[in-house]
Amino acid sequence: MLERDYLRRGVAEFIGTFALIFVAAGAAAFARIEIDYAVANGFVIAVMVSAFGFISGGHFNPAITLGFFVTRRIAPLLAVWYWIVQFGGAALAALLLHWVLPATVENSANLGVPALGQGITSGPGVVIEAVLTFFLVIVVFATAVDERGAFKQIAGLAIGFAIVFDVMMGAPFTGAAMNPARAFGPQLVGDHWAHWWVWYVGPLAGGVIAACVYELLYLRPSEPAPVGPPETGVVEPTPGQAAAS
Repeated sequence: MLERDYLRRGVAEFIGTFALIFVAAGAAAFARIEIDYAVANGFVIAVMVSAFGFISGGHFNPAITLGFFVTRRIAPLLAVWYWIVQFGGAALAALLLHWVLPATVENSANLGVPALGQGITSGPGVVIEAVLTFFLVIVVFATAVDERGAFKQIAGLAIGFAIVFDVMMGAPFTGAAMNPARAFGPQLVGDHWAHWWVWYVGPLAGGVIAACVYELLYLRPSEPAPVGPPETGVVEPTPGQAAAS
């Protein structure tokens, strides 16, 4: 369980979330085609998870932190601290973008605020955000949480790719935020709150469902591991091994 060391973990979460909003919201203003926007989102998370994952877990997303919280993989006070620095980093990144971007560019993209696409209402929007976040959090648990995962050392790359394919599918419909902090920063600074709840309910629900599914199916043993003499095919641990486990 993640606990203690609030300062170093909090700074890592702040930097990672700040980078995500600064790059993703900025890309929303300048990306010429959808793949540009998807790659910008995926690359910034891949790099930040690789850089800070060993310090804070590399959440940078309140939905991921909530998944860790409901599966008891992060202490309650630390989870609250993560949410504070994640939303704070998002707000500061959006504020800096507001200051550095030309007004015409900022206005054309509403500072990168996610929005519902043509013909998409809030109900389907919540479902899309929940499904996309489910994919993201499942990949996080499979690569960065599960110690048996064969790809733990490249978790950042796998998580980044998950964001790329999520954004390529969901950007035209909901902006594919998958992250309440990604929505909050631009919404707060740009004062654009249309259908705001879509980007909070959807990602938080998808994150919790994914975390619980992976925890129950793959991380929680259904029964004690069997042990026995060598002829059974299961090597019984020695007294020293049992004491050390």
